[in-house]
Amino acid sequence: MNIRPLCAIVATTLIVSGCASGMSAVVQTVRNAFQTDTGVDKVQLNPQFRYLRVTIEGRAALLVLGYVDKDGHGPIEVYYSAQRETLRIQNGRIAGAVGVTTEWRNVRLPELPSWSEIASGNRPLEWVRVRDVMPAYRYGLRDQLVLRPISAPEKNELRGIDPGDLVWFEEKMQTEPAAAHVATLIPDPPQGTLSAARYAVKLEKDSATVVYGEQCLAANLCFTWQRWNPQKP
Repeated sequence: MNIRPLCAIVATTLIVSGCASGMSAVVQTVRNAFQTDTGVDKVQLNPQFRYLRVTIEGRAALLVLGYVDKDGHGPIEVYYSAQRETLRIQNGRIAGAVGVTTEWRNVRLPELPSWSEIASGNRPLEWVRVRDVMPAYRYGLRDQLVLRPISAPEKNELRGIDPGDLVWFEEKMQTEPAAAHVATLIPDPPQGTLSAARYAVKLEKDSATVVYGEQCLAANLCFTWQRWNPQKP
């Protein structure tokens, strides 16, 4: 996910740290596709790997899963771009972003109810996310969030899946986030309430999978992501 801008990824491809040899076929396949002006939705990818389809400002690119971190609140999937920008996702929520114009580092997500519990609940879920943000190092930024089920939105970047087949959620900030510490060497670091995030979840009898999300890392840095099946986009 190169959001500096994302088109730089589209001009290159996917590389996973420590897995260059195993990714060589994928790299060459995507390079060839982009050289012939084929969109990412038509790229033939190696089904042995897992991917995200990421969009920003109408452009699309692919990220590849590098590894999965173990965590007490759920596994954290770590995805990489060609320039080794990193996107971390935990239970469908952004748990870190490094290498982009606004970075989220050391994101602390609490243990939350399952998506099925939230969907069936009678009240919105209020919770707090803590994160560090670069540049203008803002440490311990606390986001007061409210999560609730919503109807499937008319406008989204979902591909290959009927939005009506998924359960949708919206997550809004209640107030402007406050930082526990801001670096004094950089004056007037950007602040502000971020636009609402949205999640589309596939609920099954014994599982819930977030297959699509919309997130802003900053007021001017918003993107969507979708779990991408190379054989059935």
